[in-house]
Amino acid sequence: MTAIATFAGGCFWCIETVFAKLRGVDSVISGYTGGTLADPTYHEVCSGRTGHAEAVEIRFDPAVVSYRQLLEVFFAIHDPTTLNRQGNDVGTQYRSAIFYHDEAQLAEARAIINTLEDQHGCRIVTELVPAAIFYTAETGHQGYYDANPGQPYCQIVIAPKVRKLMTHFAELTR
Repeated sequence: MTAIATFAGGCFWCIETVFAKLRGVDSVISGYTGGTLADPTYHEVCSGRTGHAEAVEIRFDPAVVSYRQLLEVFFAIHDPTTLNRQGNDVGTQYRSAIFYHDEAQLAEARAIINTLEDQHGCRIVTELVPAAIFYTAETGHQGYYDANPGQPYCQIVIAPKVRKLMTHFAELTR
């Protein structure tokens, strides 16, 4: 059985790279969701005027990796306390959001957010919204890190997220 999770947490290159390394994840697609413009382009989304977030659609086997585990990784690899910003990436297109596909995903997301707020004493700004149409990003955005590992953005922003995954969630990786 395959399930779908859709997350936004800054630049989609970052989160795509991390989730692609997890056991039980069949595919991770970078794209756009949550906006009003049909079939948006990268440049349109980057303008901040379409309402879309850069996001990933994850197809996974819940018998191998649970939705809860995906959420734990998601919250560990980005800052869910900063509104519309991840590092130098600023704008609503970089917001933290969970686009839930059913009520069980919504309940699980609410539970983990409540736990994180209690544990850390800070407000989580991650939006919880129903999944909407997901538009696949242009080909050059798919597998960006693997195709460009020496690129400065990849080294400065993405590589530390991969190291964090390997340090804190090694048991979940391939």
